[in-house]
Amino acid sequence: MRKYAIIVAGGTGTRMGSQLPKQFMLLKGRPVLYYTLKTFLETWPDLQVILVLPVEYTDMGQEIIDAFFDKNRIRITAGGDSRFQSVKNGLALVDEEGIIFVQDGVRCLLTPALIERCLAQAVETGTAIPAIPSNDSIRLVNEEGNTAYDRSKVMIIQTPQTFHSKILLPAFQIDYKDKFTDEATVVEAYGMKVSLVEGESTNIKLTTPVDLLIAERILEEREASQPVASQA
Repeated sequence: MRKYAIIVAGGTGTRMGSQLPKQFMLLKGRPVLYYTLKTFLETWPDLQVILVLPVEYTDMGQEIIDAFFDKNRIRITAGGDSRFQSVKNGLALVDEEGIIFVQDGVRCLLTPALIERCLAQAVETGTAIPAIPSNDSIRLVNEEGNTAYDRSKVMIIQTPQTFHSKILLPAFQIDYKDKFTDEATVVEAYGMKVSLVEGESTNIKLTTPVDLLIAERILEEREASQPVASQA
């Protein structure tokens, strides 16, 4: 079965306090986007990547591809005015039936194990949405003020949100609505249920400068835990 990863990297990095979009900022000497691409490409040799970028940064994205990856496995398309439109632009390049992963470009710490879990769940049920429990207390705000809510009933949603193409492609033909914050909400509006799969606490979305520091520490810990190759 064909596998596609649509990596949505259309952000501008405003909350990072930088003119350079956060997906191009350096993390341990390489662009954030490098790590996201690398993980998907190394998980399966037959996976194809569709990279969605702001139109003014497509050349910069191509430079990353040329420097580090097999350009025959990655196609670039321009993003739109919303996440919905950016994903829809990426879906236009899906040319065969298969499983589609939609990943935030700045969630660069995902692991192959998570991608594999999503695939297995999507093959079985048609959908796979990574989620982790909330560790924080939750309160619901309403017209009367706010009330406590049972956090055991709350899940924090991540990416890659994963779907069979027979579900995701027609779902993105419906009209855009403001409530579409991710692909799961689009699929639900199309009339389909989505299934959750175990996410990862380290699969954070880089949003503020402190997130870059956290990501650097996570990468350092992963490197330190890797076995050292023996020397002859």
